[in-house]
Formats: sequence, C-alpha cells, structure tokens
Amino acid sequence: MKYGIFGDIHGNIEAFQEVVRAYSAEDINRYICIGDIVGYGADPVRCIEEVKRLNVETVCGNHERASTGLMNTDYFNYAAKAAIERTKEILSEKDKEFLKSLELVINKDDFSVVHGSLVRPGFFYYIMDAASAEDCFRKMERDLCFIGHSHVPVIFFMEEGEVKHTFDNFIALKPGVKYIVNVGSVGQPRDGDPRAAFCIFDNKKRTVEIKRVDYDIKSARKKILESGLPATRGERLLEGR
Repeated sequence: MKYGIFGDIHGNIEAFQEVVRAYSAEDINRYICIGDIVGYGADPVRCIEEVKRLNVETVCGNHERASTGLMNTDYFNYAAKAAIERTKEILSEKDKEFLKSLELVINKDDFSVVHGSLVRPGFFYYIMDAASAEDCFRKMERDLCFIGHSHVPVIFFMEEGEVKHTFDNFIALKPGVKYIVNVGSVGQPRDGDPRAAFCIFDNKKRTVEIKRVDYDIKSARKKILESGLPATRGERLLEGR
C-alpha cells in the first residue's frame, strides 16, 4: 500500500492543490495529514474542504487546537496569533467541530502519526535534534513515526541505541531500526526551499520518499497581504523560511 503523508498546509490552497496534483501520478491508496491544515495562509476553509474531499485521515495540530479554542495562544508569536484570530473568524461551526474531532495520534499496524512528538502529544513539542528525537523514540511502540510541526523535512533514525539523522529525500527502511520522518510542510516550508513538500510511504517496499513541487507562490503571497494577515507570512513563502 502507498500512503500519501503530508501536513502543515497552513491555509495555502495554491500549494495544497499542486501537491494533490503531484500525488495523482503516484498511485496513492490512502492519504494521511500530520496536522495544521489551517493557520498563516488565506484559505483555511478551502483547505479543510479539500482534506474532506480526499477523505484524508488527519491528526490534530497546534493550529487546529488554538483555532477552535482548545488551547490558548500564549506561546504563539504575534504573526501566528493574528492568523489564529482570523481563522477563528472565518471558520464555520461545522469546520470547527471537524477540527475539534481530530485525534492527537493515529496508530496504524506499522507506523504512528503525530503532529509534534509522541512525548505528551498535546504539548506539541518540537523534534529538532538527537535529544528530542530520542525522547520520542523511547515512546514509540512501532518502528516508524511520521511528524511535522517544524516545517523542515528530515529523517531521524535510531540504530543500536544511537540517534542519527539524514536529509536524504529517499530511504529504504532497515529491519530493527526505528525512524522518525518529518514530512516537511506543504504551505509554509522553512528549510530554504520554497517548494511544497510531501511524502510517500510504500509499506510493501518499505521505502520513504520526500518530494517537492512548485506552486504559484506569488498568488498565495498576494492573498495573504490582501487579507490583512501579517506580511511576514507572505514574504517568507518566497524564500521558504
């Protein structure tokens, strides 16, 4: 079975639509989203609609929690708070109920999915280094976990008790090795590559691939600026930062 695993769409419908088009050539059987459908971008409602249309299994991200009042925004920066407030205003009650219904963790037979970390999932800790990855590895009941949150695609792996990482975009999974795969961001990349990121997991071949696709960044940026959202959310799209 081939899974299309993606996330951190952040209201960027232009990027999301291009990712969906790219997936259409990949013979995907099921879609899974690692959260943060909304936030930052100008089209949270359209992104929710597309997620529903594709029947995507989705975990809850911190922007879902904040946009529905399930968590406060004290630790969010100014731009994130502004995006959350705008999202609250334009989401329907039906949209909010959908976001509230999302679970923090999805467990499949051979992998798990969480937005930040399996360490207290509702606290949305970042996995940015070997120490934070090791904390998550200790919580893993399966050998593979897909995450997002940092918007930087990277693969951590634990082999013989040692945590390492790679930025390779394709790996073959080894038996007895644990992996944490950050699938990057569809709508707000932050690794210096402005293209939308998405992941393909083939559980028969035991391979993971992270791909990129170009999209109409100028249109996405323009809509952010015209919507009154903080300009930084649009400007950073140009550089993938």
